[in-house]
Amino acid sequence: MIGIAVSTVAIWLYLVLGNGGFWLARERDTRDVPPAPAPSVTSWPDVVAIVPARDEADVIARAIGSLADQDYPGDFRIVLVDDGSSDGTADIARDAGGDRLTIVRGTPLPVDWTGKLWAVSQGIAAAESPRYLWLTDADIAHAPDTLRSLVARADHHDLALVSLMAKLRCTHWAERALIPAFVYFFQMLYPFSRVNGRGPGAAAGGCMLVRREALALVGGIGAIRGALIDDCAFGALMKTQGPVWLGLTERSRSIRPYDGIRPIAEMISRSAYAQLDYSPLKLIGAVIGLALVYAAPPLLALFADGPARALGIAAWLLMTLSFLPMLRFYRRSPLWSPCLPLIAAFYTGCTLLSAWQHGRGRGGMWKGRAQAARQ
Repeated sequence: MIGIAVSTVAIWLYLVLGNGGFWLARERDTRDVPPAPAPSVTSWPDVVAIVPARDEADVIARAIGSLADQDYPGDFRIVLVDDGSSDGTADIARDAGGDRLTIVRGTPLPVDWTGKLWAVSQGIAAAESPRYLWLTDADIAHAPDTLRSLVARADHHDLALVSLMAKLRCTHWAERALIPAFVYFFQMLYPFSRVNGRGPGAAAGGCMLVRREALALVGGIGAIRGALIDDCAFGALMKTQGPVWLGLTERSRSIRPYDGIRPIAEMISRSAYAQLDYSPLKLIGAVIGLALVYAAPPLLALFADGPARALGIAAWLLMTLSFLPMLRFYRRSPLWSPCLPLIAAFYTGCTLLSAWQHGRGRGGMWKGRAQAARQ
């Protein structure tokens, strides 16, 4: 037992002190803001936003409306790819988008593509030759200055990719309990400071501004055509062409509701097993690792004796403290922080569910499509 206690404290000391400061939530688009170009049309590069959409009638008006309302001084257009919607998504988008919007009717999905990436590919083909492509989702609403901020950062630092982690909705009790941890765990896997430095590339798919020429040099979006976790694959791909930047934001917000445990579980399980490369051995290792990192500290603190209990308390305290900045970012009570072991148990269950769904041929399910690669 003492060996487990020492191991779990060592892990948390590394995570807090040696994992790129992931938990501090310091990488934000409001910090180190670059100077913007002079506000004249000729000084701002042209941009085309690409929005893939499939049955998004509930959210598309607000998302497209937020794009149409951008105060960007340069040439800016919007391309929405209607991926076989049956709920009037395109008509609603047309009313919200105005003169800036072009709608492309999606063609049938090839067998080796995921639905979203195939739609994005068609949107890029329709975009002609802008300097930047703004890849954004149909459930993301942006503040009017979002594009101006993205372009200013990309131009000032000569970045191949700028990505914002859209702030997820956190209104329903299930969202308040589980959503901040989603971003916390993402940052643990992909510390933003390392993404923005010399570490592996990553991105957040809801808001990505990419230099078109850089994307063309890596073979276009088709280079990751089958990726289920497409944003991180895209970030890694683009980092081969230059520096990338990923940060938290309040400007871009997800407007998709997750009103209950089930929709959140579906959101997590859609790609959790893909993160493990669909490997049963990695799944077993992940479950053991999660138990050691998240379950062991409270169990030791509550049920062990002597040094093992003291070490369990120390590990639980480190875990609790590390969750506080993300809770603060989401304006949630710090009382959620000691509950992280229970939240992690839920995410572990979703990972197991993801593997089970994959085994049934329903992995990566989205809008009636099972998109996970079969082994």
